[in-house]
Amino acid sequence: METETKSRFTATRNACKLCRPLGASMAFAGIEKSITLLHGSQGCSTYIRRYMISHYKEPIDIASSNFGEHAVIFGGADNFRTALENVIVQYSPEFVGVATTCLAETIGDDIGAFLKEFKKTYEDQKLPVLVSVATPSYAGTESEGFYGTVRAIVDQTAESGETEPDLINIMPGMVSPSDIRNLREVIADFGLKVNMLPDYSDTLDGQTWHSYSKIAPGGTTISELKATGTAAASIEFCVTFNESFSGADLLEKKYGVVSDRMLMPIGMKNTDIFLSRLEELSGNPLPEKYHKQRGRLLDSYIDAHKYTSGKRAIVFGQPELVAAMAVFLLEIGIVPVICATGATQTKLAEVIEAQVGESFSKITVLEKMDFLDIEEIAAEVKPDILIGSSKGYTLSRKLEIPLVRVGFPIHDRIGGGRIEHVLYEGSQRLFDEITNTLIRYKQDTSPVGYTYM
Repeated sequence: METETKSRFTATRNACKLCRPLGASMAFAGIEKSITLLHGSQGCSTYIRRYMISHYKEPIDIASSNFGEHAVIFGGADNFRTALENVIVQYSPEFVGVATTCLAETIGDDIGAFLKEFKKTYEDQKLPVLVSVATPSYAGTESEGFYGTVRAIVDQTAESGETEPDLINIMPGMVSPSDIRNLREVIADFGLKVNMLPDYSDTLDGQTWHSYSKIAPGGTTISELKATGTAAASIEFCVTFNESFSGADLLEKKYGVVSDRMLMPIGMKNTDIFLSRLEELSGNPLPEKYHKQRGRLLDSYIDAHKYTSGKRAIVFGQPELVAAMAVFLLEIGIVPVICATGATQTKLAEVIEAQVGESFSKITVLEKMDFLDIEEIAAEVKPDILIGSSKGYTLSRKLEIPLVRVGFPIHDRIGGGRIEHVLYEGSQRLFDEITNTLIRYKQDTSPVGYTYM
């Protein structure tokens, strides 16, 4: 096993990451009647809208305090106040999520003080819930932005109260809208109530509108945010980051809500762990339909193991997804020879080693990665397949091996927001996609071609 952090270049050439405010914007998008306001230059919000719209194929508004030279020199307090006033007047939101950008953090703007002054100025008016989070991209990636924002939301909105024994918090991380819907279904099948934070299953994957709405319907309600402090437990798919990025740990410290952090339930092993925890929390046995889903998944492993066994994969992306995918790949016989992320200071290597044991000796874990660095290392390990976002397509072409698209962002296919990753059915979809991609590649590169397997 090797764990590497590349530092040969002072400039990133093709980063295996996205910016921290983007992750914050995704988290804020999962709150009902919410608008995100980025404190910084207009280009930041434009870039983030472009990425999110390309992936989700939904209209997305992200406001900006629109820094110029004057704000950079004298501070952005006036810009911030004007932007927040405009957002409240134009959108009538119930929640405004404020995230800082590199520029605002560099000049030292104090968003907390700005918000305190704003509330004092308008103390005689009903204001939306205002939540702020510091998200400079030079201090993290989209993953830190996402998890840090979820933690900030519960820190600034959760309230104490009598514990509701059948209520749980789920903090699913950067999964797809389809995954969130599937998680809601399975939790309901156990007879539990859930605060899903965030829930962008409708806001980022909605229906066709008959008339334009400034704010997409759906999302975690304000009352649900407040009730996160009264839940019996919090299940959070976050294990590669320390507790400073964990909303579940914060709720446990402030309100005594039991924190249970685990890998994303991708594959049979980690889905078993998640569902067993739901059995414990609900006191109800696993519903029969999930026994059947598990059985079908196991049967498919048996049917197709000859196509996956011994293959070598490079998996890249957000560290939580990479860790879960590494375990899943070994489960189906594929060795994740390279597990790469653009994030830094994670426990990715430690988490994977704890999960896979002796198989860890076959894996190289890479942090702070650039795709050109991955390309150089890939030439040595001779992978059969790439697994990650659309950002790996150029690498796929250069290596002349197929790419299975998972995670975020997926720009060059339709349905990025509908990809299922978690639970038995999501694992089934991933298994079929990976296996068929390997079969298709072998078929397409065969000198004779064949149609019967």
